Order: sequence, then C-alpha cells, then structure tokens
Amino acid sequence: MVYAVRSFPLSSEHAKFLIYAQDKETQEKWQVAVKLSLKPSLTEESVKEPPEVEEIIFPRQFSKHSGHLQRQKRDWVIPPINLPENSRGPFPQELVRIRSDRDKNLSLRYSVTGPGADQPPTGIFIINPISGQLSVTKPLDREQIARFHLRAHAVDINGNQVENPIDIVINVIDMNDNRPEFLHQVWNGTVPEGSKPGTYVMTVTAIDADDPNALNGMLRYRILSQAPSTPSPNMFTINNETGDIITVAAGLDREKVQQYTLIIQATDMEGNPTYGLSNTATAIITVTDVNDNPPEFTAMTFYGEVPENRVDVIVANLTVTDKDQPHTPAWNAVYRISGGDPTGRFAIQTDPNSNDGLVTVVKPIDFETNRMFVLTVAAENQVPLAKGIQHPPQSTATVSVTVIDVNENPYFAPNPKIIRQEEGLHAGTMLTTFTAQDPDRYMQQNIRYTKLSDPANWLKIDPVNGQITTIAVLDRESPNVKNNIYNATFLASDNGIPPMSGTGTLQIYLLDINDNAPQVLPQEAETCETPDPNSINITALDYDIDPNAGPFAFDLPLSPVTIKRNWTITRLNGDFAQLNLKIKFLEAGIYEVPIIITDSGNPPKSNISILRVKVCQCDSNGDCTDVDRIVGAGLGTGAIIAILLCIIILLILVLMFVVWMKRRDKERQAKQLLIDPEDDVRDNILKYDEEGGGEEDQDYDLSQLQQPDTVEPDAIKPVGIRRMDERPIHAEPQYPVRSAAPHPGDIGDFINEGLKAADNDPTAPPYDSLLVFDYEGSGSTAGSLSSLNSSSSGGEQDYDYLNDWGPRFKKLADMYGGGDD
Repeated sequence: MVYAVRSFPLSSEHAKFLIYAQDKETQEKWQVAVKLSLKPSLTEESVKEPPEVEEIIFPRQFSKHSGHLQRQKRDWVIPPINLPENSRGPFPQELVRIRSDRDKNLSLRYSVTGPGADQPPTGIFIINPISGQLSVTKPLDREQIARFHLRAHAVDINGNQVENPIDIVINVIDMNDNRPEFLHQVWNGTVPEGSKPGTYVMTVTAIDADDPNALNGMLRYRILSQAPSTPSPNMFTINNETGDIITVAAGLDREKVQQYTLIIQATDMEGNPTYGLSNTATAIITVTDVNDNPPEFTAMTFYGEVPENRVDVIVANLTVTDKDQPHTPAWNAVYRISGGDPTGRFAIQTDPNSNDGLVTVVKPIDFETNRMFVLTVAAENQVPLAKGIQHPPQSTATVSVTVIDVNENPYFAPNPKIIRQEEGLHAGTMLTTFTAQDPDRYMQQNIRYTKLSDPANWLKIDPVNGQITTIAVLDRESPNVKNNIYNATFLASDNGIPPMSGTGTLQIYLLDINDNAPQVLPQEAETCETPDPNSINITALDYDIDPNAGPFAFDLPLSPVTIKRNWTITRLNGDFAQLNLKIKFLEAGIYEVPIIITDSGNPPKSNISILRVKVCQCDSNGDCTDVDRIVGAGLGTGAIIAILLCIIILLILVLMFVVWMKRRDKERQAKQLLIDPEDDVRDNILKYDEEGGGEEDQDYDLSQLQQPDTVEPDAIKPVGIRRMDERPIHAEPQYPVRSAAPHPGDIGDFINEGLKAADNDPTAPPYDSLLVFDYEGSGSTAGSLSSLNSSSSGGEQDYDYLNDWGPRFKKLADMYGGGDD
C-alpha cells in the first residue's frame, strides 16, 4: 500500500518512482516501477458505461487427436483476486466473469463451491449460472477470514461436467481498522532505589488485530507522561519496538518517591501519528527498598537487672530507628553482643513487630561470682548495607545488667554419694556423714537434714550434722536392692526467706556374704516307675552371688533309710545333678525326696530341700499315661484346694435352695390349715377331693384318684372290663346340704342323713371291701385303716393329751379325754 506522506502537486506529466523489495532469507531482490497520473474527469458516457470486468476462461487441457485424448501444455495460471476488506459496495459487487469456450456450442451452467459459497460461511460469494458473473454480497473482514479458496465448475444442462474445475483464490486486503490493544490496562513493575541509568524495569506489550506484516499491524511505543516528575521528568524511557522500560536518570530514592506512574502509548502504522491508530495503558513502577540506612540506637546506654539463677528473663529492651521500609530485610534489626559476655550467658532476640532488641538471660548467673555485667551491643540488618555506606557510631550501645542476690538451694557434694558396705550390718551402725553446702556465702543460714526416700526403712539421718545410721539389718537380697546398690534420698533445707531445699542420693553398694542357703530347683518333678527310660535333672537356687553360690554339692540324707535305698543322685557339674531310681520298680505315687545342697561359700552353707517327685506309669517315650499326671503337672496344691472350695460352696448353695423350697411348701400348707381360734370346730367340716398315702407315698397323680374316667374315656374301654375302684356310670346321688347356720344339735342328724345317702350311692365303694390298686411295693410303716370302730377300739387309750393341743382340738378332748359324760 502506497500512501502520500505529505501534500504535493502532481503535474500533467506522469510521476515515476521505483519500489524495491528484498527477501530477508534468500536476499533475493525485486523492483517495480510506479507511474502516477491524474484521474481523468468522469463524463456522462463513462458513467453510463459499466465498468469492464475481467474474464476467466476455463483452460483447455485435453483435445482429441486420431481418436485419442492428448494433453495440452498449460500456458497460464489464474492469478488470485485481491479484494479490500470493509468495502462499502454497492453489493452485490462484481468481481470476475467465468466462462468456457464451449458455451458457443452448448448451453452451460456455472457454479462455485467452497467456504464462502456453499460452505460456511455461505452466501458471501455468488455466481450467475448463465453468465458466470462472480460477485461478493457483503463487506469482508480480514481479521475473520484472510483468504477464500473457491472452485468454479461448468456443466451442461444435463449436469454433465464439460470442464475441469478451476481454483479461484480471493485474498482479503487488510485495512487499518483495528487499534492496538494492551494485554493489561495496568502494568506493575519494580526497580531498586539507587539504580544506575540503563537498569531494566519491565516490559509492556500491545497487540493489533491487523496484518502484523503490514504497516497496519506494526506498533511503536512511547511514554506520554511521568508522575511525579521528581527528581527528573524523564526518569524512564521505553524501547519503541519491544516495549522494554529502562531507567535513563539516576536519583531513585524510595525514602523520597516510592512509586512512579507512566502513561504508555502504542501506535500502529509504525507510530505514524497521522495515519496510525493508538491506545494507552498505565505502568506503575514501585521503587523497592535497599539497605541504605543503618539502624541507630535511641540511647547510648541501657540498664537492666536480673535475679540470680533465673533464665529466660528479659533484662533490658533495646530500641533502634531505621529509615528503610518497615518489615523488610533492610529494616529488620539483628543484635549482636560484641563484648562483656565471655561465657555466653545473655542473648538478644528481635521483636518482629517493634524491631526492639530483647536482652534475655540464657544461662544461670551466680551472684556470688558476678554481681554486674556491662555488655557491648551492635545493631545490624538482615541484609548488608548498600555499597559505600558504613555503620555510624549510633549503631553500637552499652547494656548494664545488675544481678540480684536470692536465696539458693543447698546442694550435696558429691551427689550421688557412693559407699561400700557388707550386708548384714546390725541396727545402730554408723555408715557415713552426708552433708550439704549452702551457696549463699553472704547469708548466715542453718541447714537441717531429713530423710526423703528410704524404700526398706533401713537408715536414719541426724538433722544437724547429717550423720547416717542403720536402723535395720542391710540385706543385699532385698527386692529394694538393684544391681547390689541400695538408693536412699535425703533432703537438706535452710532457714532463708523463702526457705530453700535440695536433695541428695546416697548409694550403698552392698557386698555379699554367705547368708542364704541353696534350694533345689525345680521343686516338683515326675519320673517313671522304673529307672528307665528317664531321670530327673535338678539344679540349685542360691540368692547369693559368687563366690558364695556355686559350684554346689548334692547329696541324699541318711535318714530316712528309704531315701538312699530308693534313690540315687549323681553330680553332673557344679550347678546340675541328676536324680534316678535306685530300685527297679517303685509304685506310682507322690514322694518327697530330701536333698542336701551345699554352696561354695566361706564358710559353706548347706540346706535340706524337699523335691516332690511324682512317680507314674509311662509309655515307651517316657511320658506319664495315668490320669493323675494332669493334676501333678498342671495343677498345684493351691489350685486343687481352690477347686474343692468352689465345689463345697456350690453344694451349700444347692442345699440352701432345697431347704428354702421345703420351708416354703410347709408355710403354704400351714396357711391352708390355719383356722381362727374363735371359730367353733363343730362348724368347720372341710371337704377335700383328694386322698393319698402317707409321707412315704407322695409320688402320685391326683387326677387318677379323683376321676380316673376323665383320663381314659369310656368309649374306648372294652365292655365289661373295669377296675374295682372305678366309679360306675350312674346318676349322681343327692347328698344333703348343710344349712348356712345350723344348730349344734343338728350335727348328728346331718351325719345320719349323709350316711344313708352314701349307703344308697352305687358309686361309693364299701369301706370294708377289699380294694385292688396298682402295686406300690410291699410293707408300710403306717398301720391298717381298713376297719375303724371308734366306739369299741381304743378304750384303754388315754386321750388326755388332746387338751394340750390347743382350741382346735377342744371338741375331741371333750369327747375322748373327759369323763363318762
């Protein structure tokens, strides 16, 4: 695209100039001559005449020769059609005319295909099927589609292809219709203060939707303004092609100007202000802090005090000032003790919020050794100072720390104290003196001693002089002695204000003496009835240690004589021996075999220890096969006793339950027979529908005695077969009913009427008849009741004892125990 840079007159003569082009890769060059001329003025005839349209003719590629198709050489190529975007029309706008030289002989139809014609976006290009005129129907946008590739077709009226399709390329020529757009409207960058000119700051970028290879898309950048304009209005510059922003002047100082705001402009057409389109964005540049200001103390001397023996206590608070940006490495202070603390008893920590230095005691201080410290402290930053800047004298200060005397704990020395003593010392033996020292040399104080821990209660300590004396016999074999050492702790307390105390440990290393006799181990064993195939291996248990323990001597006593007659013992080594049967057979059972064991002490100590041996029947492998083996091997005497006690308790509980059940039954029967003593016995004739035997005949079914026919229906019984005691099938007899309140003299009439009814009752068996019941065994402790005659029998019997039975038997006592009346 050739533009006029400025206005100039064009003469009637043609203006000519050359344009050169060069390929950057191949360095190939071209040139073209441009001739400018004045447009002729339009006449009415020229307006009426339609503009001339270029024709595109289908090339002929094949022809018949001697009956065969022969290929013709193609001598031209259809050039692309260039169409500017955003054309204002009118539309449809004719582009080219497509025709075939066969339209002279045939009636042809023309069509185009491809994106923009019959493919999306459809309808942009149309063709007249008769004339072949190709037209565009609306303005084009290069930023959407930069090139269209169409194919033109020619067919006859029957749809037969008469020409090969030809390719038509339509290039959309770019117009400068898009402004540059920045990727961000606000850009943020940083630059350290004190930066030299030429320091890179940041890069801003804009894009243009127009063709980047044409002037329409070539951008140029420039800075429109800078705020603030101190110390110079041109502190920054920008590369007009890349958008890189750099510093061009010195004097950036964060303490004066912390931020700059730049207005950046991007213009296309290579920055041409006349024809180019432009846009702006904002660049915010923050000046970052560097350590160009050292910290300075607010005072030259700081004071503090601390009690002795206290740690993690803040002694003094050091304050500094720093002009750098707060809470940055250039502002954060780091304190260092440069003198006055050779033993490292102090440390200084920085408060992250206030930047103050907190002087802290990290090791205990003894007033008796040091009463005052004078520390030299230097303040620095987390990062070194900028080049060329030195620390002023105000970056160093002095800290004076006074130590306060306090009452300290008494301490034992040495602690623990170790002494060596033989065990077996008698009570009242003085062992040692265990005293404590008071570190407070400038205080007049007394120390008293008490016992704090004495697990076996063997010792006592004198409260004044700390002398330790035994109050019991020392025993090395005590469970309170670990690894031959007995530990006791004592307390020393002073009378200061406040009183303080300290503890000390006395360790008594007990030397062993031969005060424990050896014992057989194990205490229970088992063997077979015959000497073969096994024997019993035993050893000795001695609570003493060498040389008062093994090797041991094993032997059998002379008494009783059966021991050496039945058993023999063989010493295997210093600690083990073997017990075997001496006779060929010993009856199964449990035997107690005494064994004499002697240790190697000086003098030696002997003991007769009992070994319980279970002799049992064995199989071929030497294992016991009888049932007693379970008890002997798995259950001890205590376990057997526990089992027996459980069984006895269980039996007692069962017996108590049975007794309770019987007592409940008796109470229930007593309640049923209980009659008010005020009632007249003559008016209390009770009728029961059950009869049974005595106390030895309680296992029976009352339903069989009351109504045997209800158990076995009559319908299923054979005719003529009945038990003699079974009630015959007859109508129920009518027994007399006693009046509710009878006269005492009517009792005899009532009994006589009942007797007559019973005599006439065919269902009542005669009382004197022989009744046959099921066999219940022979013999009975009760007398016969088959014949009772109260009027004749018992005449010689004395019934006076009925008077002693209470009011219930008063009537019987009057009838039988009285006189003739």
